[in-house]
Amino acid sequence: MLKVINLVGARPQIIKASAISRAITGSFKDQIEEVVVHTGQHYDHGLSRVFFEELNIPLPDINLHVGSGTHGHQTGNMIARIEDTLSEVGPDVVILYGDTNSTLAGSLAAAKMHIPVVHIEAGMRSFNKNMPEEINRITCDHVSTLLFSPTITGFKNLIREGFAPENTPPYHINNPKIYHSGDIMYDNSLFFGKIAEKKKNLPDKLGIKKDEFVLVTIHRDHNTDDPQRLASIFEALLIIANKYKIPLILPLHPRAVKSMTFLPHALSAKISREPLMKIISPVSFLEMILLEKYASIVMTDSGGVQKESHFFKKACLVFRPETEWVELVDNGTATLVDADRDKIIQAFETYREKRNLSFPEFYGDGHTAEFICKEITENL
Repeated sequence: MLKVINLVGARPQIIKASAISRAITGSFKDQIEEVVVHTGQHYDHGLSRVFFEELNIPLPDINLHVGSGTHGHQTGNMIARIEDTLSEVGPDVVILYGDTNSTLAGSLAAAKMHIPVVHIEAGMRSFNKNMPEEINRITCDHVSTLLFSPTITGFKNLIREGFAPENTPPYHINNPKIYHSGDIMYDNSLFFGKIAEKKKNLPDKLGIKKDEFVLVTIHRDHNTDDPQRLASIFEALLIIANKYKIPLILPLHPRAVKSMTFLPHALSAKISREPLMKIISPVSFLEMILLEKYASIVMTDSGGVQKESHFFKKACLVFRPETEWVELVDNGTATLVDADRDKIIQAFETYREKRNLSFPEFYGDGHTAEFICKEITENL
């Protein structure tokens, strides 16, 4: 039986990993032994036992309790603790997700111990190396053995970087295998979307109706830590709320709430007096899924929310100058508005009038996790 470490470091990765866990406990329970390791990169008050039970997600078997810190200190501590864990557990494979410091640390520790790395969400590129996530995802890709790209764009990015799609077994760090696999988060959205319907009282509690509100999330530091960018975004949101009389629901990250104290006083006063701008505490994953399903338009700087808006057939405004999910922009269902007030307003007005958007199945058939597990068992 193949022993696999499923390594995560933050709540979004726990949710991503749950798709693999469901596949293992379903079709691969006799072939794969799973050990879930949480680095503790992000301490999350929402990660109670109820969170795991509600989402049918296995609790981590091991928590390394690394905690926060500068990139160097945090990553260094994680590498040391992950290395110790790999020595104790003795896995055959390490599965990693996305682009966090946990992904970087896990890939370096495993690769240097000659343990094959499987990277899920491989090939994603923003082409902005000022973003730490870009450094993390590139590094992880180039020490991985099996690389699963959710999109054809990511697959082509890997080829451009020298990965050879014609490689044949046996696969290893010097002879990796790349796939256009589909996206496990599409698997999850289908699975959790049904469970999320149990939260139907949320819209009533917020005083909103289905398809009659805008969902807004802001959490990336290049927006929250720059008062000018944040002010420009909120100026646009106020204009939209006032002009179109549409509620805006903002489940704001604590970083964004703290940063709002640095906004100009006059702008802060307008925000606090605007009844259509509803700033709420962060919501649970299932509540977020329900808000995405019920929103008329989504605005975000989150990569995950961009994709989920597509899964639920919603137009998306992206508060970034670039995105790793370029197929959404090329398709015309997402627009890069950066933190430009006029672009935000214009894009909102465009999507408000459009009724003929199409949402192709860029991200697979909803069975990506099973495909990944099959390839792991057959090749590693």
